Amino acid sequence: MLRVLVVLPFYGGSLPIGRFAVQGLVEAGCLVETFEAPEFYASFTALKNLKVGAARLDRLQDDYLRFVSQAVLSKAEAFAPDLVLCLAQAPMGRQALKRLRREGVLTAMWFVEDFRLFTYWRAFAPYYDVFAVIQKEPFTGELTKIGVEHSLYLPLAALPSVHKALALDEDERREFGSPLSFVGAGYPNRRSAFLALKDQGLKIWGTEWEDEPRLAPLVQRGGARISSEDCVRIFNASDININLHSSIRTENLVSHGDFVNPRTFEVAACGAFQLVDERGLMPELFAPDELATFGSMEELREKIAFYLARPDERRSVAARGRARVLAEHDYAARMRQLLAYCAETFPGFGKRAGVAWPDNMPEDARAAVESLMDELRLPPSAGFEDVIAAVRGKKGLLSDAEAALLFLDEWKKLYLG
Repeated sequence: MLRVLVVLPFYGGSLPIGRFAVQGLVEAGCLVETFEAPEFYASFTALKNLKVGAARLDRLQDDYLRFVSQAVLSKAEAFAPDLVLCLAQAPMGRQALKRLRREGVLTAMWFVEDFRLFTYWRAFAPYYDVFAVIQKEPFTGELTKIGVEHSLYLPLAALPSVHKALALDEDERREFGSPLSFVGAGYPNRRSAFLALKDQGLKIWGTEWEDEPRLAPLVQRGGARISSEDCVRIFNASDININLHSSIRTENLVSHGDFVNPRTFEVAACGAFQLVDERGLMPELFAPDELATFGSMEELREKIAFYLARPDERRSVAARGRARVLAEHDYAARMRQLLAYCAETFPGFGKRAGVAWPDNMPEDARAAVESLMDELRLPPSAGFEDVIAAVRGKKGLLSDAEAALLFLDEWKKLYLG
């Protein structure tokens, strides 16, 4: 049974993706532990309140990040993972990555950001054994130039247990519903684009919209961050979900970029309707009749009018998109792809020598172990060490069976080495 330690980022858009990846790994049959970096974020931001010089603050922040990296190493030492998976902006320093490599622990980064806009990947990408990305060329070529030997195209996805159709009550439809909606951050192209839609019943949800006061009446909840659960309510309640990918440029409001954002998969998984801007990698992921797309603001306005008047058409397109996501684009499928790549690239991956359950185990003991494995949501293939790792990672009081197994594990270490 593969063990994976997932290192989450402090905050930001990759944080929910990290949590979805954790669930995808569980569904793929892995034993998963999570390093909760967000629990350290308040202390990190508190450093800014010390009123010290910029150079001193930089050193303090670097020292704190090294401390958090050491905490990750301690977690890895206790859990003994086959793979440490980090999400974009996870607090992992180069020295920590070097140490994991020396100790034979495979590391992977899922860089779920635009490599052109967020260029910090250059500083640490070569220190990961696998660098998974949501873009292809020229990114993969740039990675090769700086010494990355193993990169993997791994698009984003949806989590069907979260991103699903909902039966909303009247109050929810009143709060979250609208003819048009948008969920996301206020990038420059979106602020400019949505000025043309502000009289069409548009509701805007998300952060960073304060730079355009003319859109203020449309921004919901004062521009607060929206939870994944409320995003799903918005997707379900909206007649048309506008999905305009981000860009810092305003000369072309529709950027015609390459990667496909998570919202594309999430809205589709809900069986909700979206108008999404055309993307270079989209034809590999969806058939033309599974998404309604636009290539310009003029086309967006035309399709808004067309689809608002045709609810049956909206439902048909949305149903086809949902079927595609459920068949091919969930997080369990993405994590299986990552794990398969690791196994193909690194022959020793996941082949640890474990301790099997004895064939002559008494029936009552076997029944207790099987019951515990069910409670811990472990597959029947889980061995002794997998159960021990799961028990050690569990919070709360120990049951009699758990205490007995931990005692047996300590006895094994003491007398059998």
